[in-house]
Amino acid sequence: MIRYLRYAFLAILGIVLISVSLANRETVELTLMPEAFAELLGFNLSTSLPLFVVVLGGVVAGLIIGFLWEWLREHKHRRDASSKKSEVRKLEREVKKLKKKQNEGQDEVLALLDEAS
Repeated sequence: MIRYLRYAFLAILGIVLISVSLANRETVELTLMPEAFAELLGFNLSTSLPLFVVVLGGVVAGLIIGFLWEWLREHKHRRDASSKKSEVRKLEREVKKLKKKQNEGQDEVLALLDEAS
């Protein structure tokens, strides 16, 4: 059921994006810098693009910048989780080694029962 809701949402989103694109096909001039600043430097890059490309490109660029920012911000949490995970593995190996050492010389069945508890 949820899969169909997701497909319906994606279809509606696609229809909306296509209609926005068709409604905003006019070309706009994009320039790199304002005119006064460009005169000081002596160059100014510019291009003509359809308006919907500019809008959707801005949305995509914002999403990429946001994901990258969040990934960098969470780096310390991932590092801490990784160190804790390796520490847990080390302690589990140590516990297993100590249980094995404690159960040396015991009956196998009793050792299994002690290990299970």
